[in-house]
Amino acid sequence: MSVSVLTFGCRLNTYESEVIRREAEAAGAGDAVVVNTCAVTSEAVRQARQAIRRAKREHPDARIVVTGCAAQTAGADFAAMPEVDRVLGNEDKFERAAWAGGEKLAVSDIMSATRMRAQSIDAIEGRARAFVQVQNGCDHRCTFCIIPFGRGNSRSLAVSDVIAQARRLVENGYREIVLTGVDITSYRDGEIRLGALVKRLLRELPELARLRLSSIDSVEADADLIEALAQEPRLMPHLHLSLQAGDDLILKRMKRRHSRADAIAFCDTVRRLRPDVVFGADIIAGFPTESEDMFARSLALVDDCGLTQLHVFPFSPRPGTPAARMPQLDRGVVKERARRLREKGEAALRAHLERQVGARHCVLTESRALGRTEQFVPVQLNALVEPGRIIEVAIVGHDGSRLLAA
Repeated sequence: MSVSVLTFGCRLNTYESEVIRREAEAAGAGDAVVVNTCAVTSEAVRQARQAIRRAKREHPDARIVVTGCAAQTAGADFAAMPEVDRVLGNEDKFERAAWAGGEKLAVSDIMSATRMRAQSIDAIEGRARAFVQVQNGCDHRCTFCIIPFGRGNSRSLAVSDVIAQARRLVENGYREIVLTGVDITSYRDGEIRLGALVKRLLRELPELARLRLSSIDSVEADADLIEALAQEPRLMPHLHLSLQAGDDLILKRMKRRHSRADAIAFCDTVRRLRPDVVFGADIIAGFPTESEDMFARSLALVDDCGLTQLHVFPFSPRPGTPAARMPQLDRGVVKERARRLREKGEAALRAHLERQVGARHCVLTESRALGRTEQFVPVQLNALVEPGRIIEVAIVGHDGSRLLAA
């Protein structure tokens, strides 16, 4: 009797997969393969469907259960697959009773969710760093994004619950914790915002070696968060920004809340206060109506913001979103622009790696031969080390994608 979970998508899904495994096993779900899906792109949904078919071929006697954002937004489509035994929505997956059986399609109204569930975990299998989910859902309605319909409206975990979960993980030996959610810069517990939460966590858990943030929306970054970045060395100098584009008209058509100038000013401000900071970013290539000049401004944003790590999304029309009804670009153009963005990102990363040669970094070991710097840059170690340790290494070179330690 075992439950295995296949996880797609974001860090939040990785965290929730641990809760899913625990709840399913406690409910006596039996031999089951759970596919925890992502709905960000049509490609993510396609990969989930492939994984379902493959899981059934490899485990013909196992129950196949589908959950996650794609299950929430397209539950009936998954329920129609002959390989699937049960589909659980994003709230339903946390109900232990839901894993014991019932109708094939169990997807409740995600928009009715008004509170954040505290889901404590002791560890994350195979991970040297631990995640704490502090927020779920999103109140914004970017025209390209289906995630609010998969996650519901924004809701936050109480500060006391965040601290309790983080303390439990630290006591279990984790040296680094990542705060994660759908839109963590919208975090609110009364008057407490993300910056105050970060400060309190670091104050109340002096034994926590490193605290890291998942993707943030720079326009929502509060003064306390900026101050913590400037003053607290245990808050890691790596920010992944939800930028999406570098052209103001495209940003407006995306219904984003920042301008190109806002993004550049934010990076300049944080870099002045924390010179060792590095920035990654999500950027969409080939958004509807994007001209070559508009795309060129997204390319130029890599240099203008000093980005070192890009997560490039070829635009993918999601059914039901306003952007899916806008004039679409030829798919060949979309793919070609995504390629150019990736090449730009790879060049920016290589330049950053080159600048690190000769430096020393404190590295959290993820496996016996690989770790990551404070800036989340991968490092190939020259000797086998126990995972989960923080060690200081000298950087002697790079291979274009990761640093090489002496």
